[in-house]
Amino acid sequence: MKVAVFGASGMVGQGVLRACLLDEAVTEVVAVVRRPLGAPHPKLREIVHTDFTDLSAVADALGAPDACFYCLGISSAGLAEAEYTVITHDYTLAAAETLLARNPALTFVYVSGSGADSTESGSTMWARVRGRTENALLALSPRARVIRPGYIRPRHGARSRTRSYRVLYATTSWLYPLFHRLLPRHTTTTDTLGRAMLALARTTDEDLPRILTSEHVNRLGA
Repeated sequence: MKVAVFGASGMVGQGVLRACLLDEAVTEVVAVVRRPLGAPHPKLREIVHTDFTDLSAVADALGAPDACFYCLGISSAGLAEAEYTVITHDYTLAAAETLLARNPALTFVYVSGSGADSTESGSTMWARVRGRTENALLALSPRARVIRPGYIRPRHGARSRTRSYRVLYATTSWLYPLFHRLLPRHTTTTDTLGRAMLALARTTDEDLPRILTSEHVNRLGA
């Protein structure tokens, strides 16, 4: 299986990339990045690109992967809705449309967030934009899946690029066993999430929801 990963330098993307590189069934991982990751691996091929609204210049290099794990994201703090929409919605749809044009059977797995607003009409800006992105992806392809994780514990050196998140994880990570015991439906880890995304790329279970929570992730990634 050949996979593409967007957002491989972020905390979630690091966990997903690690899971892909460890999986013997994955023969190649293509990471689309703004800057080199600095972690060479025989199965990893990096494509450095800056304009994520237009991937036409790197479409041939992307090829026709079997799955795309889209982990690219940003905090909405301090951003206007228009700016957040470009990064969250426009970037995501550009990736999906480019890859689906090359392989209509592609499995596209999008990491959203718990609380995303499928109605697109709520009062919370980030939730509306996430919900609009989810709806567009699900309409674009029957093989699209959305993951809405809650609390994600970073594992194996995975590290958020957002300082406030790093502080949060550093101060609460030791409490994760308690969180997970009390709220198993709302907590997961970066490595479990990575394995779950690989499982989604392989599954033929038509009864599996197209929008999944941490509870689904933990079951798939077990």
